[in-house]
Amino acid sequence: MLGLIPSEKARKGAGPRLRVWLITVGLLTLAVAAGAAWLVMHIEPIMRDRIVRTLANRFEGDVELGAVHITGFPRITVSGENLVLRHKGRTDVPPLIQVGKFSFTAGFLSLRAPVHVSIVQVSGLEIQVPPRSERGEIATRSWNKNAAPQIVADRITCEDAKLTILPGKPGKVPLDFDIHHLSLRSVGPNRPMSFEATLTNPKPAGDIQTRGDLGPWQGDDPGQTPVSGGYSFTNADLSTLHGIAGILSSNGKFRGVLERIEVSGQTDTPDFRVSVSGHPVPLHTEFKAIVDGTNGETYLQPVHARFLHSSLVAVGSVLKMPDGPGHDIRLDVTIDNARIEDLLRLAVKADKPALSGAVRLKTKFHLPAGDAEVPDRLRLNATFNIAKATLGDPDVQDKVDRLSLRSQGKPKEAAEASPHDVLSNLKGRFILNQGVVSFSALMFDIPGASIELTGNYGLRGEDFDFHGKARLQAKLSQMTTGFKSFLLKAVDPFFKKDGAGAVLPIKIAGTKESPSFQLDVGQKAKKTEPVQRH
Repeated sequence: MLGLIPSEKARKGAGPRLRVWLITVGLLTLAVAAGAAWLVMHIEPIMRDRIVRTLANRFEGDVELGAVHITGFPRITVSGENLVLRHKGRTDVPPLIQVGKFSFTAGFLSLRAPVHVSIVQVSGLEIQVPPRSERGEIATRSWNKNAAPQIVADRITCEDAKLTILPGKPGKVPLDFDIHHLSLRSVGPNRPMSFEATLTNPKPAGDIQTRGDLGPWQGDDPGQTPVSGGYSFTNADLSTLHGIAGILSSNGKFRGVLERIEVSGQTDTPDFRVSVSGHPVPLHTEFKAIVDGTNGETYLQPVHARFLHSSLVAVGSVLKMPDGPGHDIRLDVTIDNARIEDLLRLAVKADKPALSGAVRLKTKFHLPAGDAEVPDRLRLNATFNIAKATLGDPDVQDKVDRLSLRSQGKPKEAAEASPHDVLSNLKGRFILNQGVVSFSALMFDIPGASIELTGNYGLRGEDFDFHGKARLQAKLSQMTTGFKSFLLKAVDPFFKKDGAGAVLPIKIAGTKESPSFQLDVGQKAKKTEPVQRH
């Protein structure tokens, strides 16, 4: 037992040794800390140089970099700000890349070149692609695809990124893409990188999610960079576009190169409506398009649309205008399987359509960019044919039914018969401009009569003013009975042509609620005036 108790001499010697050990550990700790601080302090310019060289060698450009900070040990965090990359010697054009802030974390022992990091976080990223006319000139001196990178990243995440494609002609509007969140994976030279992006589309306002692959980046001609993927567009509020409304959703896929992206997809708008009518209809479209990702030009080829009991096919272009916001839309539209009542439901505000029947139509469709509502901007140049049509107003249909019988020389049947919905055939040509439909030729056929009209129809007020001729199977005297028939025999020769029935100048005017059908005596006078002079 006594042997287990330290001697007085041993106890006296333990204290100094412990103090020496603690001092040694403390000094070593201070030395390591001082060494780490010294290394970190000297690594900052080394890391700054590697960042600058990676970008400068890659693009043979001029790189500006603000402060670079390194913190932590042995895992270090590198952060920087105000990074600017310019095309070499080109201070006359905007920078290619600008970054507000960036940061990444790496192990202290992995700082040998190339530095490999898992995630780079970037905010305030702006990329400005030069005009197509300048890309070849810049590329020949600013793209070095074989340059060895000093830093390699597995993933880059960007918040609030912006991509701008600069126009090639003075006065043209740049093409801007605002991206709220962007994630790039497998970022490296000479290989494609995958991406995921979330952004809000300004007009129509809605949320876009997209993912796919981009690259390898073709620095000598960026427009030839491959791209593929898919997208979804949800909660798109069409009311942010003047003149239409509804909530649209769309999804699709794309592939190609940036200068020619083939897009296919579909849209659904269960409550699509045009402001001039306000009637909601379910609208479904399926489309294929060619998109130039370097200037935003879109070529539709084709679009198939369905609503209610009707369908149409459209081909054409959607081009961004140089003199302001918005797009210029030009389409060739073919309607071979539709109902006129469906088209009228979109175009007029009346609850009950004025006309029903099968319609075929071909039109040039032009919707210029602008702030006015769609009906005031829309321009159409169309030909149409409506078969077996009936009128929506029973009173008007009754007048047409009785006119048909009288025109066939059956006045008694017209006076006694109940309405039986005579079927009509209509065809013609019209131009729509600034909300007014101008008919240069409108032909209306019913049993016993053929009517030719020209005139205008206003979409907003639903008012009309038509003038023309009614060619009847019967003579005027055959359209009535009794004493009136006897009196009209005297004027039959004045309203007869080539031995046929009566030819009457007519005028149809008023509104849908209050139409007026009458003889156009003034037109008859104008026609006969030259004859009287001879």
